[in-house]
Amino acid sequence: MASHDPRHTALRVGRLTKAHGLKGALKLELYTDDPDRRFVPGAAFSLQVPTSSPWHGSSIVLTELRWYNGSPVAFFEGVTDRTAAETLVRAILWTDDTEQPAEDNAWYDHQLVGLRVLRDGAEVGSVSRVDHLPSQDLLIVETPDGEVMVPFVADIVPTVDIDNGSVVVTPPAGLFEEIPDDAETTESD
Repeated sequence: MASHDPRHTALRVGRLTKAHGLKGALKLELYTDDPDRRFVPGAAFSLQVPTSSPWHGSSIVLTELRWYNGSPVAFFEGVTDRTAAETLVRAILWTDDTEQPAEDNAWYDHQLVGLRVLRDGAEVGSVSRVDHLPSQDLLIVETPDGEVMVPFVADIVPTVDIDNGSVVVTPPAGLFEEIPDDAETTESD
């Protein structure tokens, strides 16, 4: 489904969780922080559904996105009643993405995963995933000694070079290695 060109990749943007009302609407779990740009009338989505689903291999076109009590509810072409909507429950929505995020210094997770992590010019590992926490994002770096959680902030990750497949880190002491214990250790009697 996804091509290998980093500028053209299928992105998972949502999952249909349950039918809503009687007119074919579906509650939507968002996997994007830009629903106003992704979920516009006429937007087409590839469906990830079991092979036994009547929707297998199909795409679906959004007609409207509404918000009910803070939750997104989607309406699609050809889904006009609750029975049809229930056939789409648990479907995952994918969209082709050919754009860079709108903000400067913003990347999609798929652009970061797999990048080599360089510290003082030496490779220390590779990005295995990105964790999104309320306070900040973390790059999870797979190293020979295990996973290291690197705060994804400019002071610690000053350079992201998608074209060269690398990120440069300037971590504080102790992030990638044990800090020697300066205190004398004495064995108890």
